Amino acid sequence: MYRTALLAATASLVAGLLAWPANAAPSSFVHPGVTVSKGQLDFARSKVDSGAQPWKGAFDRMMASKYADLNRTPAPRAVVECGSYSNPNHGCTDEREDAIAAYTQALAWYVTRDERHARKAIELMDAWSAVIRDHTNSNAPLQTGWAGSSWPKAAEIIKYTYTGTWANSARFATMLRDVYLPEVINGSHSNGNWELSMMEAAVGISVFLEDKASYDKALAKFRTRTAAYVYLASDGELPKTVPSQNLNTREKIVRYWQGQSTFVDGLSQETCRDFTHTGYGLSAISHVAETSRIQGQDLYRTDVGERLRHGLGFHAKYELGAAVPGWLCGGSLKPGLGPVPEVGHNALANRLGHAMTNTETLTVRGRPAASNNLFVAWETLSHGDNPA
Repeated sequence: MYRTALLAATASLVAGLLAWPANAAPSSFVHPGVTVSKGQLDFARSKVDSGAQPWKGAFDRMMASKYADLNRTPAPRAVVECGSYSNPNHGCTDEREDAIAAYTQALAWYVTRDERHARKAIELMDAWSAVIRDHTNSNAPLQTGWAGSSWPKAAEIIKYTYTGTWANSARFATMLRDVYLPEVINGSHSNGNWELSMMEAAVGISVFLEDKASYDKALAKFRTRTAAYVYLASDGELPKTVPSQNLNTREKIVRYWQGQSTFVDGLSQETCRDFTHTGYGLSAISHVAETSRIQGQDLYRTDVGERLRHGLGFHAKYELGAAVPGWLCGGSLKPGLGPVPEVGHNALANRLGHAMTNTETLTVRGRPAASNNLFVAWETLSHGDNPA
């Protein structure tokens, strides 16, 4: 029985892979086009300028943060060494936060047109592109994915909207191509949030570099991992898997799913670990889907969108305090989803019209969303109820 279910799940996955476009990259990349588009930036700017909420409050929170400080001093290093849970932490926090700061300064530039913010974003990007050569230790792939998700968001805004000069933009591109992309493009067999964040970085970097081959490779790996990260009843008795992980028995799959043996729509591979890591995965899914939509392929209208919709709704329900049934993670959950629902909620509820009551309640309750200090930042400002 289980063997039959596994064969059916594998066949379903292969059929799905065959249905995906082999060449997902657009014929011409859209810029700025990593997670946030020019239309979305213009909408946010107009709302802030008019004092409308929640955007003005979100902007004010961003500007009051350490990331918007014009006196920030970058702290680059040649080798960033990150062990498990960033121990040791040799440059890990500095790199992630300088990358978030570059993105924050780029957003501040776009909204205010104060060139000091654009120049600060450039200073941060230039400081790191002049120095960094490698990431080492066990968390290197995840660290590279997190920082590598923020850098291209900043770079896209500066390169394509700032009217001043960025003399070292080619050096920054070389940094992304030679230091970051090789570390993330081949993915990971760790927990799913690792590979999803790594693919977010790979997709964003590919857009900035206009690298169609890497974009296609990253997106294909992303779609396989997303299907293996959030369960849908249509998957069959067991969740889908990443074939190269050889999760070829029910026992292996249950162990990989943190001991969970009952599968329902929206359950994540890391639900029974904790909601924080699950939030990383759901956030990365929304970011890649948003980038893909901007680039012309709307993944929200595919199984990616269905998985994200159910994943957000399932976890929002328990984040909001619903009683945990005994069959779910032994009746005990660890909440703490983080500031992650804005992008997915806006795309699926506002743009596509899906009813997402729990997700909406959680999204509104968390406004104005700030940063998780890893790779998520200011999404009420950039994506909250944004029709663009």
